[in-house]
Amino acid sequence: MEHRSADIVIIGGGLGGSSAALAAAKSGKRVILTEETDWLGGQITSQIVPPDEHPWIEKFGSTASYREYRDRVRNYYKDNFPVTPESRNARYFNPGSAMVSAIAHEPRAALAVLRDMMAPYIHSGKLIVMTEHVPVQAETDGDDITAVHVLNKNTGETLILTGAYIIDATEEGDLLPLAGVEYVTGSESIKETGEPHALPGDADPQDMQAFTWCFVMDYCEGEDHTIEKPETYDFWREYQADFWPDKQLSWAGLVPHTLEPVTYSLFPDGKSFSLWKYRQLVDRENFVEGTFDTNVTVVNWPANDYWLGSIIDVPEEERKLHLERSKELSRSLMYWMQTEAPRPDGGKGYPGLRLRPDIAGTPDGFAKMPYIRESRRIKAEFTVLEQHVAAASRPDGKAEDFFDSVGVGCYRIDLHPSTALRTYVDFSALPFEIPLGSLIPIRVNNLIAACKNIGTTHITNGCYRLHPVEWNIGESAGYLAAYCVEHGVKPRDVRNTPEHLEALQRNLVNAGVELKWPVIHEV
Repeated sequence: MEHRSADIVIIGGGLGGSSAALAAAKSGKRVILTEETDWLGGQITSQIVPPDEHPWIEKFGSTASYREYRDRVRNYYKDNFPVTPESRNARYFNPGSAMVSAIAHEPRAALAVLRDMMAPYIHSGKLIVMTEHVPVQAETDGDDITAVHVLNKNTGETLILTGAYIIDATEEGDLLPLAGVEYVTGSESIKETGEPHALPGDADPQDMQAFTWCFVMDYCEGEDHTIEKPETYDFWREYQADFWPDKQLSWAGLVPHTLEPVTYSLFPDGKSFSLWKYRQLVDRENFVEGTFDTNVTVVNWPANDYWLGSIIDVPEEERKLHLERSKELSRSLMYWMQTEAPRPDGGKGYPGLRLRPDIAGTPDGFAKMPYIRESRRIKAEFTVLEQHVAAASRPDGKAEDFFDSVGVGCYRIDLHPSTALRTYVDFSALPFEIPLGSLIPIRVNNLIAACKNIGTTHITNGCYRLHPVEWNIGESAGYLAAYCVEHGVKPRDVRNTPEHLEALQRNLVNAGVELKWPVIHEV
C-alpha cells in the first residue's frame, strides 16, 4: 500500500480539522488533512448549518482566524455579487438575514473561503488535503498511534498515513475505536459526574442528541415542485413522540428552556415564529434586484430532528437504517409542506417549495451528511462538567477559571431530544474557557482531539459543540501538535509543565486566540 508521511496527520476536515490544519501549517509544519466528503467544512458546508454564535461574536469571544473567516465570507459576497449599497456599507452584513445567525451564508461560500484560507499552504506543499478518504484502521505501539489507514472512496484503495501527531477531527470521533483510545458515548449518570442534569439512574451510552438531515429550499409562487411521495411518509405523518405536543409533521414545537408548546409559521406573518427566517441562507433584498430570484433557507428544524436511534457504536446495518430513516423524515417533511401543511388562508400545502441541489452540492438538495450534534468523547486528562459552566452552579456569576485555558466559547447548554426519547434539556451557561486537558486522552500519547470529541459530558457537549468553539478547539489542537513536534514533548507534558504551558499559551495569544473573557453576563 502507498504510504505518506507528515509531521501532523489530521483525520476529519470539518471546522475543527480545517482550523487545526491552518494552525499547524502556519507553524511551518507539514500537514496531511483527510475528509470523508468532497467538501471541507463539516457542519458549515456538508451539513449545511450556518453559524450558531454568541451575542458578542463581532467584537470578542472567538479566535482571530475565526473572525478572519467571517470577514472573508462577507467580502466573498461583496467582491463577487452586486450587493445593495445598504448591504455594502452595513457594518455587520448578514447575507441571509437569518434570525439565529449573524452571518448566515451558503455552504458554497463557506467552502470557497476555506479553500482560499488554505491556498498558501496547499500551494507551498505544507498542507496536503485528501477529500473523500475515510479512516478504516489504525496501527498502535503501546500508547502511541503509529499509522492510520484511510480508504479512498472513489478508487477503493487504502493509503497508510504516518505522522508524529494524529489529530482526530471526525464528526463522530471515528478514530477513537480504531486506535483503541478510551472514550465514552451518550449520557453519564449523576453518580459519575454529580451534574444536576445528568441521568438519575445508570449511564446510558446510547442516549444521544438527535441528529438532523438538513436540506435547502426556496419558494417559487405559482409553480409546482412537489417531490415523489416518500415510502415512509405515512409513518411520519402519524408519528408523535410522547413528549411532543403534536404530530412531528406539523407546525407545533416546544420552547426548549420552558417546554411550553409553540406554534410556528413557514413564512413571516407577524404573529408566530417564522421557520423560513430561522436559518435563511440568502436574503435577496441584500442584493441588487435580479441577482437572486428567491430567498433561500435551510431546513434544520424541530420537525426533522431524528431521535429514533443512534448511529454510533451500533451494528452497521442498524446505522444505515437510522441514516436512511432520518433522511426519509426530512423528505417526508418536505412532501408534507408541499401537499398538506396548513396555510394561513385555510388552504393546504405549498407546492412552490423547491429543493436546491445546486446549493447543497448534491443531486437531491439534501445535505451531503447529517448534522451531528454529539460524538464519541475521549476520556480526557480533564473533563468539563456542568458544575464548571452552568449559571445555576456558579453563584459568583463566572465559569470555572482553567489554568490551562486554550480558548473561549459561549452558548447555552442546548440539548435536543435524545435517542432515549427524552425531551429538550436547555438552560443558561456562562461564557466559558476551553481547558487544554479536555483535548488530551488519558493514555494515548500522540492523539489530540479537535472537534466534538473532546473531554466534555453529554451535558456540557451541549455548549461546546457550536461553530466558533469547534474552530477554537481545532486551532488550539493544531498549535499544540506543532509545539509538541518542535519541542519533542508530549501534550500532557505541555499541560503539566508550567514552562511549556506558558510557552504554548503565549503562542496562542500571539496567534489571536483569546484565553479569557471580559466580565459579561450569562446567556
